[in-house]
Amino acid sequence: MKKGGDKGTLPVVSGRPNLLFSQWGFDKRDMARGLKLRPIPAEFWAETVDALQTGRITVTQPNPRGSNYTFFVRISLDSRPPILAVYKPRAGEVPLWDFPDGTLYRREYAAYLVSQALNWRFIPPTVIRDGPHGIGIVQLFIQPAGTYLNLRGDPRYLPHLERLALFDLITNNADRKAHHCLCDAEGRLWSIDHGLTFNVVFKLRTVLWEFVDRPISPRLLREVSVLLPQHPVGARLAEDLRQLLDPTEVEVFHRRIRQVLKTGRFPRLDPYRNVPFGWW
Repeated sequence: MKKGGDKGTLPVVSGRPNLLFSQWGFDKRDMARGLKLRPIPAEFWAETVDALQTGRITVTQPNPRGSNYTFFVRISLDSRPPILAVYKPRAGEVPLWDFPDGTLYRREYAAYLVSQALNWRFIPPTVIRDGPHGIGIVQLFIQPAGTYLNLRGDPRYLPHLERLALFDLITNNADRKAHHCLCDAEGRLWSIDHGLTFNVVFKLRTVLWEFVDRPISPRLLREVSVLLPQHPVGARLAEDLRQLLDPTEVEVFHRRIRQVLKTGRFPRLDPYRNVPFGWW
């Protein structure tokens, strides 16, 4: 696979998650209102997914960070300004001993589907599509104004971080680093990099230690319960996940949810085994 990209310069997006956000009237002054932000309209998600799926990838630049080959790309559209995205091709995935080869992009998309089923829309719009280096995921690029290291200790973010910690627990996220939890210029929390998820072996590795061995908020438990297959939402999600994951991984996913609902607590973690490598 080629390491380089097409010639050209990606547009610089500063102070906003993406150019597409501007049409919805988001304002930096929202940051001053704490976290009482206007919800992102449903139309944003639908239109952004459509743009990522059908737009033309016109410029690619390698991302120098990370252990896999990933690319910043410009998605050109006929009727709207171009948007920036991150492209992670299957061909660029480095083999791992504990995850089947060529499955990380599907795990990223499976995590996105779980967040959408919960209406916890902190994973940017994501699609599976073909690109310059073959099939992979394409995800809206979020311009970070900060990371978890800037948010920890801020009581305004605790409910949002608890939700993210519970999401990582049920999806068995083995790679929750500090810079995988972003804050944009409007103060919204975003979560990225979910390729190391859904393993059948407990592999949770996280920097979110605020909630270790603590009760889970009852509201979050109620929300997570809809993911079980006897619920219509969970039944539809299970059908989609079986197209992306091994059936045993889907079964263990449901088992983790049942365990969470039974205990109502975050688990105890080992400070050596449950911290991601290069945690920052």
